[in-house]
Amino acid sequence: MRITDAFPSDYLKATDLQGRDTTVTMDYVKMESVGKDKDQLPVLYFRGNNKGLVLNKTNANTIAALYGDDTDNWAGGEIVLYEAMVEYQGKMGPAIRVRAPRRSVGGDFRPPTPAPSNNGPDGDIPF
Repeated sequence: MRITDAFPSDYLKATDLQGRDTTVTMDYVKMESVGKDKDQLPVLYFRGNNKGLVLNKTNANTIAALYGDDTDNWAGGEIVLYEAMVEYQGKMGPAIRVRAPRRSVGGDFRPPTPAPSNNGPDGDIPF
């Protein structure tokens, strides 16, 4: 048994990726009360998955650079989730980071054009 299975989370964690890069399609962003302090933070949800990704500034800025500052325009866009070791509060640990999918178009790498959103979860991505 994995100890992380004993303490399930409503949000994606680095261990959910199981060491794999995972391409996901963004659906919508919702402000939610997160953590023991119940801070209002943006949570990004994906098509085919009920768990959201709590956005930190690094990931939010990366997605904004790809799809624009307005989160309503992110729906249908693809990103890759991957695990990275990062420093947080003076300690190293695993975290989820995002990047553009690698798609070749005429020799250039570009993010895909976002598709229309269905504005809600529609299944499960297996992680």
